[in-house]
Amino acid sequence: MLERIADSIRNNENILEKNEINPIIKFISKNSFKSERIFSDIGEDSAAIKNNKNYILVTTDRIKTEFVEHFPFGAGFSSILVGVDDIYCCGGKPIAVSIILSYKDSDIGKKIIEGICEGSQKFQLPIIRGHTKPGSNHYELSSTLIGEIKKENYISALNAKENDDIILAVDFDGKVGRASEYYWDTVTFKSTTAVLQKRESMNLIAEKHLANSSKDISNGGIFGTLLQLIKYSNMGANVNINNIHIPEALIKQTYNLNKYIQMYLTTSYILTASKYNSTKILNIFSKFGLYSNIIGKIIKGNQLKINNGKESLNVISY
Repeated sequence: MLERIADSIRNNENILEKNEINPIIKFISKNSFKSERIFSDIGEDSAAIKNNKNYILVTTDRIKTEFVEHFPFGAGFSSILVGVDDIYCCGGKPIAVSIILSYKDSDIGKKIIEGICEGSQKFQLPIIRGHTKPGSNHYELSSTLIGEIKKENYISALNAKENDDIILAVDFDGKVGRASEYYWDTVTFKSTTAVLQKRESMNLIAEKHLANSSKDISNGGIFGTLLQLIKYSNMGANVNINNIHIPEALIKQTYNLNKYIQMYLTTSYILTASKYNSTKILNIFSKFGLYSNIIGKIIKGNQLKINNGKESLNVISY
């Protein structure tokens, strides 16, 4: 079981794609202009720019072309969703979005725009700028979200500490998305009040200064997200796979752990915190309707390890 899970993590295409951009990130970090106004940038889900007592938060995401072509409405909606969770996972609140859109077919373009507007309404987020190219020879969709947070409340993805508990929080009230069997949809069928209320759990955790680091679960799945967090924190992690619990709706559809850990889990987060603060975080998530538990520990050394309570296996060293 451990070896099968380890192979699944090592061969996850979304994780491998992230590794391919590492040299680009290093080059940009070394050669781009630096400003004292930037508090935190590359590696964060949302970069933070100093603005008096607050940080301005900025995050940018591109939607895969295949998704745009085959599920244009869902792609448009997702262009809002992905950035929203980038802002919330560091404790902030999104305030506006800008969109870049190119499309060949006008009917597909219309559906993309409808999806973008649906996402804008769902998350109460105004679209303030953008660049649109109808009649293009290709499809392109990306979004930039702007948010804000008080300086003292910002949760970094680069600040995991040795011996921190690793907390996994998931909205179990969801369903498999139409676009992919690896997409856990917890948003489209719920009201604006419901989807925002669950995300406000991260605002409260940030205000109480309980977490050392956090990331939202991206298309790299649970372990892809955790791997990014520990790499940027220059730490390691050891996860007990028995502590990763699967929503009942997925169990009924015969999803196993190997498949579940590869899913893009919307409204879901990984946090690290001291043992003292972990219980407080778990209680907050429970009050906001998210299932959460401790799945492992942050350790010294640049490696991701998994265990079953008896045996331990090194999955990736970096």
